[in-house]
Amino acid sequence: MTHRLPAGLALALLASPALAQDRTLTVYAPDYFASEWGPGPVIKQVFEENCGCTLEYQTGDLLPRLLLEGTRSEADVAIGFDSTEMKKARETGLFAPHGVETADLTLPIDWQDEVFLPFDWSYLAFVYDNEALNDVPTSFEALVSAPDDLRIAIQDPRSSVSGLSLVLWADQVFGDEAEAKWAELAPKITTVTPGWSESYGLFTEGEVDMVLSYTTSPAYHSIAEGDHSVSAAIFEEGHYMTIELAAQLVGTDDSDLAQEFMRFVTSPAFQSLIPTSNWSYPAALPESDWPEGFREIAMPEKAIWLPEDAAAAKRAPAIEAWRQGLSQ
Repeated sequence: MTHRLPAGLALALLASPALAQDRTLTVYAPDYFASEWGPGPVIKQVFEENCGCTLEYQTGDLLPRLLLEGTRSEADVAIGFDSTEMKKARETGLFAPHGVETADLTLPIDWQDEVFLPFDWSYLAFVYDNEALNDVPTSFEALVSAPDDLRIAIQDPRSSVSGLSLVLWADQVFGDEAEAKWAELAPKITTVTPGWSESYGLFTEGEVDMVLSYTTSPAYHSIAEGDHSVSAAIFEEGHYMTIELAAQLVGTDDSDLAQEFMRFVTSPAFQSLIPTSNWSYPAALPESDWPEGFREIAMPEKAIWLPEDAAAAKRAPAIEAWRQGLSQ
């Protein structure tokens, strides 16, 4: 015999906390994001306290995995895209509008994209030990023309987002002269590493004088380590911006929960976690609400950033100018 619950009781059970806990939000994220030293664990904790659900990270290279899986992806949300990947990500057709009001974003540029939602940002910069390096370049041109005994570590633009942002930055500053400027800078480039962590490790070990990193790097050393000896060289031509993004998948099985997470991304609860867990500027938090260590670090006066079509068009020629310049 089949027993049916009264309609009212059935609805009440469906809405109960016990059943709500069965909801799972699957978030694809880079390895760093979900690691114990990244922002992911505390973001998971805070979101779960309010959503009555489970947030589950699956980590790895975002775009390659999503391209491989296509519409079969288990992801509800993906977080950790760099803005240089926007065009390629958008062309997959895998992402839905985020439905979040962007008027309160605190980026130094106007952002109105309906699909990709910024959650943090920083400026690319050459970082140095202010107790060891006396003659600090104040422009990209001055860096290029610095003495050849200056030791610099950078990242490969073919394998690293920061390296790609660097060659786009150089292209915007030097234009058609970029290849010649790379050739002039080449003697000072001690190492080109596959990724940021390898380069930064050389810097912290004293193997190089300057390293390609971010204007927010000094905040980590001052806040987490009490070390005020690390600074970012501020260039008069301006600095290239890097922006990290989140997006909702078209194929999510729970669009309401995915939307809830997307709204959470720009909330004060999420944004206040970003500075001292991801060591970046929050994308939707006024500067007055940043930790003191972030308000004290040097900031460029000019932001350089390329929209997705321009960045995609510049990518190959900028990398080739870098490759040709360094091979001379």
